[in-house]
Amino acid sequence: MKISKTVSTLMFLPFLLFFVLFWIIPFVYGIYVSFHNWTVSGGNNGFVGLDNYIRILTPGSMYHDSFMNALGNTLYFVGISLVPLVVFALLLALLIENIPGKLKVVFRTIFFISYAVSVTAVSAIFKWLFTGNGGYINNVLQTFGLDSIRWLNTQPYAWIAILAATVWWTIGYNMILFVNALDEVDESLYEAAALDGANAWQRFWNVTFPSIKGVFVFVVIITVIASFNLYGQTLLITEGGPARSTMSLTMIIQNTIFSQNNLGMGSAMAVLMGIIMVFITGIQYMIGFRKDENG
Repeated sequence: MKISKTVSTLMFLPFLLFFVLFWIIPFVYGIYVSFHNWTVSGGNNGFVGLDNYIRILTPGSMYHDSFMNALGNTLYFVGISLVPLVVFALLLALLIENIPGKLKVVFRTIFFISYAVSVTAVSAIFKWLFTGNGGYINNVLQTFGLDSIRWLNTQPYAWIAILAATVWWTIGYNMILFVNALDEVDESLYEAAALDGANAWQRFWNVTFPSIKGVFVFVVIITVIASFNLYGQTLLITEGGPARSTMSLTMIIQNTIFSQNNLGMGSAMAVLMGIIMVFITGIQYMIGFRKDENG
């Protein structure tokens, strides 16, 4: 049964309306606020042009130092989280694909269910695990005669705790995307590769990976975006410490807006953060798809 253009347009309108109300308008309004001296309590105190951006980008200013420190921390977390969140998720998906049918559903659910847990609960669990005095991991270390580690108060251990919490919490989502992609791979390709004498690695590299490459690039992009928005784990587990070494960009923006009552500056930081994210994801897209498009 064909749906008329009028009906299809009416079905699309609710999405378009909410997209404009809750994405386009806040996005444009946020840019507008970033050009003003705007406080949460006092509202708009006048147009300042690019002054907020200049203060953020000028070395030596308070806002520059805090923004660049948070940017460095965020990029560091993106770098250390990308491999486990993407590669380990793919390995889990490949493992599940080789499990018998009924057990496949069980293990897929087990690995994915952690994604349904709130960041508050996840952070509480991992803060208890990695607490220096009385934490579970340190108790295990002491059982084997090893010294305790100040996980949340020294580096690189604080990042290890945050990374462990993030991987446990979110890896299931990427795994499900890979599982669905693997289910779509043509089985006849594997049969042909087996007849040619290809081993497991050759079948993966020449059959599996090319078939799921689009999903792989997509997972890399959304993982970078998610890691760039790091907030809950660092806020609740380390509170940005030790010595602001886990303070993320989102935490700095939140602190600038609500603790320093500077909505204009916080909006400018958010705009710069968005520009950086677009630049990084654009490079990823070009690397991931340009070769195929030109080929």
